[in-house]
Amino acid sequence: MAFAERYGPWAVIAGASQGTGRAFSRKVASMGLNCLLIARREAPLAELADQIRSEYGVECLTASIDLATEDAANRIALATGPREIGLFICNAGADPYGAHFLDMNIANWNELVARNVMTTMRCCHHFGGKMRERGRGGIVLVGSGACYGGASALAVYSATKAFDLCFGEGLWAELKPHGVDVLNLILGRTDTPAFRALLASKGLPVPDGLASPDEVAEIGLARLAHGPVHNWGLQDDEVGYAVSAAATRRARVGAIDAMASSVLKGK
Repeated sequence: MAFAERYGPWAVIAGASQGTGRAFSRKVASMGLNCLLIARREAPLAELADQIRSEYGVECLTASIDLATEDAANRIALATGPREIGLFICNAGADPYGAHFLDMNIANWNELVARNVMTTMRCCHHFGGKMRERGRGGIVLVGSGACYGGASALAVYSATKAFDLCFGEGLWAELKPHGVDVLNLILGRTDTPAFRALLASKGLPVPDGLASPDEVAEIGLARLAHGPVHNWGLQDDEVGYAVSAAATRRARVGAIDAMASSVLKGK
């Protein structure tokens, strides 16, 4: 099935204004999907939407929404209206602080959890339900290698990404029988404006070997049908920096799902 037929006609990209979100938006549009771009800042969204309409000839709308607010998911749902959303890419969720847990106001961590966990979960519930009814669609949760363990100055961030990983794996198992694909795209260090800003705030140089946003978008969409996990820079059967290879996690999720299903069915 062609990409646009499988995941169209509309895509919602949350965190679309820069970096990997911008790259995902352009890549999705180049493959024939109309786009609804979501981010907090209006000007970059409007500029990107103009470029997409001009270069790819698809419809492209924008909505300025702070994904850390309580009503973010409801506002995204209202912005989509009656449009058929076949692809949801949750790209927002970088840690702008790089600080120890007790050195920041708890309100900052509350916002990070709201953005990475609550809004993500609510949006997946809204869009995933409609995809299940139609029997097709895709969800991409852009994650981080921090999901595989906590560390100093990563306590909250790594915890939210660990939630997203387990949530995405469970969602993959639930939706796979209904023709809906789910992928946790686990990234390493990526050359985004947010990462560069964090490095600058710490007085650190930009390291070599960063992943490019365009390559992230291309490979992420290519791996969507092969969820639930793709570890950036690693082969499907390669462990590397991950606790286990993507193929091993896939098998594990399948085995646990089969066991859980038998319990739910009373067998």
